[in-house]
Parts: sequence; structure tokens; C-alpha cells
Amino acid sequence: MELSQLRTLREVAETLNFTRAAERLGLTQSAVSHQIKSLEVELGEPLFVRAKRGVLLSEGGRAALEHSIRILDEVEALRARLPGAEGTPSGRVRAAAATQAFVHLFAELFESFMKSHPRIELTFRTTVSTDQTVADILNGAAEVGFAALPVYSPSLQVRKLFEDELVLVAGPRHRFSGRTSVSVRDIAAERLVLFERGSSIRRATDAFFHRVGLRPELALESNDTYFVKLMVEHGLGVSLLPAWAVREEVAKGRLVRQAVAGHRLRRSVSMIFLGRMSPPATRAFVDFMLAHREELEAVAHA
Repeated sequence: MELSQLRTLREVAETLNFTRAAERLGLTQSAVSHQIKSLEVELGEPLFVRAKRGVLLSEGGRAALEHSIRILDEVEALRARLPGAEGTPSGRVRAAAATQAFVHLFAELFESFMKSHPRIELTFRTTVSTDQTVADILNGAAEVGFAALPVYSPSLQVRKLFEDELVLVAGPRHRFSGRTSVSVRDIAAERLVLFERGSSIRRATDAFFHRVGLRPELALESNDTYFVKLMVEHGLGVSLLPAWAVREEVAKGRLVRQAVAGHRLRRSVSMIFLGRMSPPATRAFVDFMLAHREELEAVAHA
């Protein structure tokens, strides 16, 4: 059994597709198939079963993956302690969050991390809900996640990063244009363009509506931030979005934003990761993000 086989097992388990795993590993598909077949022969049972659009882990495959991840993590930890490692951590960190957070909040900070930690490979997984982000951490699909809801799990550590604020946005020709704030009664007369149920933004808006006794008329639901903003821009309805997610459109006059009079729709954004001892690469990433909380706060409120 070789480490390369365990890495291949991990990639195929993540992608559930031999072709995509081969692309990520820089190997041919036949080489990936050969490595998995060799592992199956050595372990004495199949690790994957065929599905309509790829493969699925077998019961034995799930057990093999669990041990493989631990072995690979230990190897990365060992390399980080060797004199030849020059005191800098190496390895891979997979971060999970909603697409809009990666694009608007974390892009510059992640770029800075990659420049300062060239031996760490940073990859990204986009999720549609906090529940999926948490599940990705717990099932080993990601090492670190970012969530804007309270997260409670004995297996996870949760570190607050910053607070952001939801604002009401409308199209430039909407009746709200030119106003700095709107009332709850104003919102009650509007159609809403909202994120789908389960997303952190939707949960925050639903909690606000419940708190003020508002049952808005729904125009449409989508988890595509750009589509939501485009529909609002074209006058299909109004929406509640993080201020940082609409900064560019507001600056260009494509959207107008207002506060909700008498209310502050604030959320706490946290970083989550497994509570057990993390590999050096993950610890380096967590420490870096915690050290740059003020920068994230500034980006969220700029």
C-alpha cells in the first residue's frame, strides 16, 4: 500500500468521478483506475460501486477513506516537523462556504494566505446552506467552513470572525430610490426576491419577518446571488442582502440600498473546524484567519 494510492482514493471519494480525480491529480484516468484496483485487491473488497453519473463509496470504501485521511494527515504533520521543511507547514486545506462569501469577502485574504504559505494548497467548496457546510466538515469533505448561523456540535470548534448587516436593496427606478430608510410597512407592500430556505441569509430574513409580524409576498427564490441582484435591478421585487454583497452594484447605481427604520439586521459570521488536533496546514489557515479578523470586519462594513 502506497501513499499515492491513498491520495488517489481521497480524490476519487471527493469527486465521485475517476476522470475529475485524474485531472486534479495530474494523472491519466487509467492510472487512477489502476491505483484503485490495486488497493481493492490488497484490501480484498471493492471500494466503489458504479452509479449513473460516476461512482459511490462502498461500505468498505468509507472505512478505507476514514483511515486514509488520518494517515495522510499524519504524514503532513510529520513533514512539517522535519528539518527539511524549513519550519513552514505544508499540505492541503479545503474551505467551504457560500459562493458570495468567497467572491466578496474572502478573496483578497485567501490570496494573501496563499502567497505567505506557498507550501499549502488551498481549495474551495461552495455550499448552499450552513447545514451543508457543517456536513462537509463532519464528513471530511472540507477542513474549515464559514457560517453565518449559530452552530452547535460537540465535534466542532466555532470561532467568531466578524459581524455583518443585511440591508434592503431595490432597483434604481423603484419607489424607494432616493430614500435612506424604509419602514416595515413599506416592505409589507412589496414583493420579495429571497434566497431559498436553508441558506443563512434566508434564515436571517425569515427570523426578521417573524419578529416584526411580516408575511411578505414572494416574487421568487434562488440561491444564485447574481440572479437575485439582477432580478431586483430589473424591478421584479426588493431583497434583503448583506451590505458587502451589493457594494459594487450600489456604487455603479444599478441598485439602491436602504436601512430598515428602527431595526439592525446584524449577523455573526464564524469559522468552524473539527475540534480534534488539526494538521499543521489547517492550523496555519485557522490562525491566519483569526489574526486577520479586523480586515474581514473592515471589508464587511466598507
